[in-house]
Amino acid sequence: MAVMIKEFMEKNRGRKTFLEHEVKGLLKDAGLTVPRGMFIGRDEAFSAHGLTYPLIAKVSSAAITSKSDVHGIRAEIKNESDLRKAIFELREIKNAQGVLIEETAPQGVEVIVGGVTDRQFGPVVMFGLGGIFVELFKDVSFGLAPMTAEEADLLIRQVKGYRLLEGYRGQPPVDIRALIQVIITVSNFISSGLVEEIDLNPVALYPTGAIVLDAKMSVYSL
Repeated sequence: MAVMIKEFMEKNRGRKTFLEHEVKGLLKDAGLTVPRGMFIGRDEAFSAHGLTYPLIAKVSSAAITSKSDVHGIRAEIKNESDLRKAIFELREIKNAQGVLIEETAPQGVEVIVGGVTDRQFGPVVMFGLGGIFVELFKDVSFGLAPMTAEEADLLIRQVKGYRLLEGYRGQPPVDIRALIQVIITVSNFISSGLVEEIDLNPVALYPTGAIVLDAKMSVYSL
C-alpha cells in the first residue's frame, strides 16, 4: 500500500491535497469501489458518453472544503440538457477547477470512515454512521492503526447505531465484510506515514458491497 501511495505522490510531487476524482482513482487501485464517472476540467469540452443517467455533478476544487456550502452539487440529472446547465453553473463557482460527473449510486446506509495522525496517539481511524448520527449524536468510534479485520469489526460494533447495520425495521443487513475492507484500507493509508488525513464521507453500504461516494486526502511532503 505504501509503495502505491508513494508512486501516486511522486506523480503529483509538490501537492498536499488532491481533487476528488484523483483520490477516488487511488482508492479504486487499492481495491475499493467508487462510482463510474469522469472529470471535466474548467475549460474542457464535455460529454457524458458511456455514463448512465441519472447523473450527479459536483464542483471540483482543492480550495473548496465543503461542496454543500458553495451549492456545488447537482443531483438527479436526467438528460444532456440538464447536464450542460449543471456544468455551466458549477464552473462559475469561485475557485472551481472542474466538474466531476458520476452515475448516481443506489440508496444505501451511509457511514463515514476517516483517518488522521494524532500528535499523542499516532495514526488513528474513525468510524461513524452518517447523517444526524454523526452531526447531532456524535456517534463515532476511534481505533489505532494499522488495524486487523477483528479490530475493524470491533470498531464498527462500538457505535450506538450499530443496529442499523444489522438490519432494522425490515431493512436487510449491510455487508459488514465490505465495510471492514474500507476501514482496513483507510487504516493502511493513514499508517503508511505518508498520508496526513483521509476522509471518506459518505460511504454507502448495501446488502452486498460498499461504494465510496466522496473522498478527500492530504499527504505529507516527500
